[in-house]
Formats: sequence, C-alpha cells, structure tokens
Amino acid sequence: MIDDLLSQPEALDAARGVRGADEVTEALARVAWSVIADPGDAVAATLVREFGPVDGLRFALEAPGRSWPVIRAVGARRALDEARARWRQRADPAAVIGALRGAQKAGAQLLLPGEPGWPIAVDDLDAEAPMVLWVRGRAEFLTSSARVAIVGARAATAYGERVAADVAGDLAAGGTAVVSGGAYGIDGAAHRAALTVGGGTVAVLAGGVDRPYPAGHRNLLARIADDGVVVSEVPCGTAPTRWRFLARNRLIAALGQATVVVEAGWRSGSLNTAGHAATLGRPLGAVPGPVTSASSAGCHRLLREYNAVCVTSAAEVAEMLPVDARTSGSQEATDRGRVQLLRALSTRTARTEAELAQRANLTVERARALLGLLDLDGLVRRDGHGWRGVGAAPTS
Repeated sequence: MIDDLLSQPEALDAARGVRGADEVTEALARVAWSVIADPGDAVAATLVREFGPVDGLRFALEAPGRSWPVIRAVGARRALDEARARWRQRADPAAVIGALRGAQKAGAQLLLPGEPGWPIAVDDLDAEAPMVLWVRGRAEFLTSSARVAIVGARAATAYGERVAADVAGDLAAGGTAVVSGGAYGIDGAAHRAALTVGGGTVAVLAGGVDRPYPAGHRNLLARIADDGVVVSEVPCGTAPTRWRFLARNRLIAALGQATVVVEAGWRSGSLNTAGHAATLGRPLGAVPGPVTSASSAGCHRLLREYNAVCVTSAAEVAEMLPVDARTSGSQEATDRGRVQLLRALSTRTARTEAELAQRANLTVERARALLGLLDLDGLVRRDGHGWRGVGAAPTS
C-alpha cells in the first residue's frame, strides 16, 4: 500500500498539501495506519515500534513469511492474522488520499510523533498512543504548560454546569488550558467558559475534525477551532461511533495533567476517562454533589472507591497540577483584579474594555479575561461595544 501511495503523484501532492514539506513518506505511512487500524490498536503499535511506520505497514499488508520469529512480541499468531485481515479490508490508497484532501479542505494540520508541536503527554499511552493527530486551530494549546481535563455528564444539571463553568473559567483566566470532549452538558459548559474569558481550550473529538459532533455544538466547535484547538486521531470524514468515543477518552486523560469529573452518573462514560487518568498516574479529582442526586453518584463513587481528590474550586484543582505547571499567586491576582475591575465599572454608563483596563490598572487582555469571569457570575453585562456593572461594586 505504501509503495502504491509513493508511486502516485496525487498521493504525494495531497500529503504535501497538508504537510507543507517535501519529505512525506512517513506522513503517508502514518496516515495509512490511521485509516486501516482502529485507535489504540496494540498490534499495529507493536509493528510500528519494531519496524517503523513504513516497513511496519509493508509487513502488515504482506503475507506472513520469514520475519515471523521477530514478531513474536506481538503475541499469538492468531491476533496478528486477525489484525491483518481487518487491515487488508481497509487498505485502500484512495481512502488515504481522501483523508489528506479532506484535511486540506478543512484547514486541518497533521501532527506526527517526535515532531515539534507533538504533545508528548500522549506518548504515556504507550501501545495505545495515537499514530497521528489531526488538529484545527491553535495547536500550541496541546503543549501548554498547564492543562486540566474537565469532563462530566451530558445530561448535566444546572448545578453541574455552573460548577464546570466556574472552575473552567477561573482556570482558563489563569492560563490553564481546559481539555474536554465537546459534548453536551459539562463538556460544553467547560469549553464555553474558557472561551468567554479568552483562555485556551482543547476539544478532543471521536470523529474527524471536519465532522462537528454533536450537531448542536457546530457553532461552539467552530469557535474552539478559531480560538482554541479541535483535535482527533481519526482521519477527516470519519464518523463518531460508540467505540471511538471510548477510545478518545484516553486522549482526554492523557492530554490533561489532571482530570476532574464535575458531575457523573453511576455508569457515566466520564468514569471511563477517570479510569484512564488513574491508569496513567494522572491526578484525579471529583466534585461532590447532593447525596440524593443520581447525577453525582459517579463522582461520589470516585471519591469513595478510587481515591479521587474532592475539589470544589479552581484553586483546589490547581493544587493537583505538577508544581512547575502552577501559576504562582494566580488566584490572588484574579481576586484582586476582579475587585479593581468591579470598581471601574458603572451601572449607568457602558465602558469599553480599553477604558476599563486603564481605570483598573490592568492590561486590556487581562481585563477581557476578568470580564468574562464576571459575566459568568452575572456581575456584568454587555451593552453595545462596552460593559456595565450589575448591582453595586464592592467597597473593599
């Protein structure tokens, strides 16, 4: 398959269109792997590790032969034969070219392991690490110095969405990238809060980055692609499936330096993400809820059975991060800036961000982030091109 691709000018042109470079052999091989192998395929990972992506692909799609003794690390020969049968059904050069053309049309970037910009955090997945990553947006958020995964129920309560927004907004305003899955409920609340304060957010999709899912989040995912980053390990055009949702959860856990479950039922899919975080040795936190609420039963289970840390605020979440990822004094600075900004606001006259920044002795960027937090708390509202305060400003 790889030799067929390398002999086709159309395939080389498609790869260069996404890569922007002349050396495309490994890119074509890894994209081919992403087309023929399921996410987290351990047999595929072993072949790539043993032979490299190019020769591993050749071996995968050829008849078994002289190299069998070297491949015993793969496991039982039956597993290898079954994998080969799956791969050969999907081994269509046109599908690889289609994936590359789809990425080019969507404006997606292709990241390969070992390259600058590749998030080495996902390498902790070992045999389940992705072959490639497709990204739309600001890829630097994948490697930002502080990242927290915030996940929870799709059918979230108002309580859960409020807590998710408060925690995500405060973290993002302090420079921490918020990682989640782009779904309804807790995921959406976390992404929107991060965007509102002008912070970074990462949406990990179960389908291609050109396939916004759920459809009701089309506009939200477009905003994330503009101001944050949308990422997937499956090629453009791939539809999300139940299995792919479970597989993408390991990427959410790996990208986050800590994972927080805000609200989850007893058998919530968010517990799957939490399990991956625990397996990776990532700090795991859970937000408590009413003991009578089925929507928080999963969080209480994590606290009781999985030694999750009880968290109730962004400051407590920040304590879970590695020391070098914490922003010293960020919460104190945020609290001080909020007070200064509230004093600069008027309830009668709308003031621009630049005017408010000058009055509060803040940068415009910082004032914009804090206004987003105050907006989430219902303390300010937009009025034309400016902002007004809601209620009285504090006196101390």
